[in-house]
Amino acid sequence: MWNKPQLMTAVADLLLAAAAAALLVAGTVWVARLPHFTLTQVVVTEALTEVRRADVERAVSGLLRGNFFSANVEALRQSVEKIAWVRHAEVRRRWPSSLEISIEEHQPVAVWGEGSGQMVNSHGEVFSAVMSVARPLPLLHGPLGVAPDMLGYYRESVEMLQAVGRTPKVLTVSPRLAVQLKLDDGMVIELGRQQPKVPIRMRLQRFVDYYPSVLTVAKGRPTVVDMRYPNGFALRLAAAPAAVTGTESKGKQ
Repeated sequence: MWNKPQLMTAVADLLLAAAAAALLVAGTVWVARLPHFTLTQVVVTEALTEVRRADVERAVSGLLRGNFFSANVEALRQSVEKIAWVRHAEVRRRWPSSLEISIEEHQPVAVWGEGSGQMVNSHGEVFSAVMSVARPLPLLHGPLGVAPDMLGYYRESVEMLQAVGRTPKVLTVSPRLAVQLKLDDGMVIELGRQQPKVPIRMRLQRFVDYYPSVLTVAKGRPTVVDMRYPNGFALRLAAAPAAVTGTESKGKQ
């Protein structure tokens, strides 16, 4: 080897690179252990509606180990995302001694199921939480896997039914994926399953187009309008109240 200067030069360069790397690691460890980099602050960057400061404090309290460099931001993120109202969280280091937590809250647009304690957010995702201040929301009820489609049906029906001054309050999808709407006046619309040739939107539009005729034919408000027929509809009317007959009785003296 001593008579091979090129090889000796390569070995020397390798040793120098290894020494420099070791010094860099040692320097980084030394700097990281300085008291100047102790974590002093955790900042939530958004104004929150449902998530409380105490919820975030509980989520991160047991994970704030180490300092600015060694804090496990991924573990912190996962812990924050376990809070009921948190849809997504990000944790970032802010020089020299702080952590920033960015939180996206669920935005509830509907109640999911009856008495399930679950809601549907604006992305069509089902989550479990309780609102701090109750407010009226429509009800979606059906198989969990079709929640995004159901939210799409609901939004579409809201838009289309504005033309007749009605609002959907309950949207139900059966196990066989048949769609039913219940309106704010109690009327139920049977729309059936989604079909390529006769999609649900087309059947609902037919209801909107014939809505005045429906009321005229029924001479009032029917309880159920069945739009599953290819070229028409069927009505179910409320049963007429039974007549009361009998003789007048005198009270006891």
